Amino acid sequence: MDKGIFEETDSGTPQGGVISPLLANIALHGMIKDLEKHFPNSKKREGGSINRRFKPRFIRYADDFVILHEDYDVILQCKKLIAQWLEKVGLELKQEKTSIRHTLKSIKQDGKIVDPGFDFLGFNIRSYPVGKHHSGNTGGKHPRIIGFKTIIKPSKKKILAHHEAIKEVIKANKKAPQAALIARLNPIIRGWCNYYRTVASKETFSSEAHILWNMLRAWTVSRKKKKTTLNKALRKYFSNGKHGLWTFQTKDCVLYHHAETEIRRHQLVKLEA
Repeated sequence: MDKGIFEETDSGTPQGGVISPLLANIALHGMIKDLEKHFPNSKKREGGSINRRFKPRFIRYADDFVILHEDYDVILQCKKLIAQWLEKVGLELKQEKTSIRHTLKSIKQDGKIVDPGFDFLGFNIRSYPVGKHHSGNTGGKHPRIIGFKTIIKPSKKKILAHHEAIKEVIKANKKAPQAALIARLNPIIRGWCNYYRTVASKETFSSEAHILWNMLRAWTVSRKKKKTTLNKALRKYFSNGKHGLWTFQTKDCVLYHHAETEIRRHQLVKLEA
């Protein structure tokens, strides 16, 4: 509806509309269950031991999904099976967004060296080689040290996008009052931090706070009058507060700092829920 006049929609759904993930869930319903049927629960390894978790792990969010397995051939088989399943319902894999990665080491794919780890839903998932005291283990009754630790962080792409979002707000409010700038920045910073607060984001939050300080310093300098010294100009907008001597604040509002976000590990949801 546009000004009371109805116009027929040719195709697509509104970007960001709640109907999109629902339709994706309907369209892809049964895909994971169908794929799991092709693989046994356990399989004997070459050395004689039994891999009791042979079935690939599938993680899906709307139309985004990841398949995890230690065997490269199984991954290739999954890719083929998914392509066949999608074809039946009139869909296909987007090749430029589909890739095979190793979480621990670089691999060669399509003639290019691909860095370890992968991005999913704005997070970077990667394993790092560590000593036995920091290493993860296989779990179960007889846990075995695996020699690496998997760490989830905000992806570099999303960090840069966050920088741009803040930069745009500061640029759009060059002549606005300080309180107005704080009011526009706080929801952006708080929302971004809340999204990443459940993973290893402490270092990222600390560096983001420093980058933001430099951006706000530049904002202050751009408003400085010719005869005013830099220190005096900075003291007009920065004062002693909850973030120390250089707190960006007015009498009524304080800028939210990335670094003040507390890291809280997410609660695992039962698979049956």
